[in-house]
Amino acid sequence: MNMFKKLSIVFTISSLVATMGLSNDLVKKGEELFKTKTLGNCIACHDINGKEDIAKMGPGSMGPKLVSLSAWPKKALFDKIYDPYTTNPISQMPAFGKSGWLSKSEIDALVAYLKTIK
Repeated sequence: MNMFKKLSIVFTISSLVATMGLSNDLVKKGEELFKTKTLGNCIACHDINGKEDIAKMGPGSMGPKLVSLSAWPKKALFDKIYDPYTTNPISQMPAFGKSGWLSKSEIDALVAYLKTIK
């Protein structure tokens, strides 16, 4: 194997490891937003697949249970959080992005976390 191929492989692996680390940080931030009352507080209205630790934190009875979100497109999740009224004019969920409650980067983190839900 020539030197160029070796360097290319090393660079690719390094990039993947760095990206995975950033992704994990984004997911952790999103989970914090999901659970924290002063931030997103999603847990107040949503339950995730009946997870025990999540279920103990809030009633999760107003909004729909969050299942199979890993199959949703990122943009659809982002748009739903940013302004749910565009697809559902009678939604009970606040427009977290449009109202300025959450920044776009916070919504990106929340989406990263929600995409881990199978």
